Amino acid sequence: MQRRKFMNISAGAATALALKPWAWANARDAKSLTVYPDPAVEVIDPRFAKYKVGNAAVERLYTGMRWAEGPVWFADGRYLLVSDIPNNRMLRWLEESGEVSVFRSPSNYSNGNYRDRQGRLLTCEHDTRRITRTEYDGTITVLIDYYEGKRLNAPNDVAVHSDGAIWFSDPGYGIMSNYEGHKAAFELPANVYRLDPKAGGATVVASDMDRPNGLCFSPDEKKLYIVDTGIPKHPGDPRPIRVYDVVDGVRLKNGRLFVNMSPGSSDGIRCDVDGNVWSAAGWAGEGYNGVHVFAPDGVLIGKVHLPETCANLCFGGTKRNRLFMAASQSLYAVYVETQGAQMP
Repeated sequence: MQRRKFMNISAGAATALALKPWAWANARDAKSLTVYPDPAVEVIDPRFAKYKVGNAAVERLYTGMRWAEGPVWFADGRYLLVSDIPNNRMLRWLEESGEVSVFRSPSNYSNGNYRDRQGRLLTCEHDTRRITRTEYDGTITVLIDYYEGKRLNAPNDVAVHSDGAIWFSDPGYGIMSNYEGHKAAFELPANVYRLDPKAGGATVVASDMDRPNGLCFSPDEKKLYIVDTGIPKHPGDPRPIRVYDVVDGVRLKNGRLFVNMSPGSSDGIRCDVDGNVWSAAGWAGEGYNGVHVFAPDGVLIGKVHLPETCANLCFGGTKRNRLFMAASQSLYAVYVETQGAQMP
């Protein structure tokens, strides 16, 4: 009942401004129809073949953003929220009609979004340098904006453990320019934190990266994957997705390289129920942009090719088998034969 109430309030909070869905107008317009199986979904390793739906195509659901980020699915409302960071707003896409409307503006230059174990919206805000929670009645609660008396940099992405703890990265991109926030001095190192909203207080769980970014738990929550989007300091240094062992659900150990995304970079990541890591990919030219899929052993097994750099992704849809991809100016989706590992 509470989730339904929140869904209704959230729908009412969206403005009446509706934006039309957009067809994929570059390589896929009325003159160039997709032939099944869609070559945009590439099987690199035989293990990926079972995840490709032969008669499902990559679809462009909407375009018109400046930098799309932080998609999060609301099954109880059949809608997706996505951050449009430079435009300082969040958009809402309705599954039933394809209608896109403004959900929140201004959004404090929101970036990553997630849902807590009670289905409430969690948001990383660049401009206010905080993590917030949208309550069932639509009010906003500040969960954390300071650590040990110093302001957070600009929280970027977030994941929720089954115990309710909120794990988030704080690389500071929102204070490095005026495009996605506002320029300001760093008061803290770029860390990954664990916030316990029940007991209160946060702890640093990882401090060994230059710009910690996307993060997600393995299905059994025994591992945490974290993307480092920092610029390599030396030629040949990796553009890493790192993996850590989760100890007692509260701390990390044994940090190590999971995969090297060079010559491009990762950003947002999600695990499916089989433990594969689905990683946003970009910044390395044609043929690299989209989503790269890695088996639990770190082997690249498949790709979803997009015409734009992908920043973040999530699983959603009625059966949790639809991959939504926030990529540069657009929102894309494709059905796959798997499901997301963590869903509230």
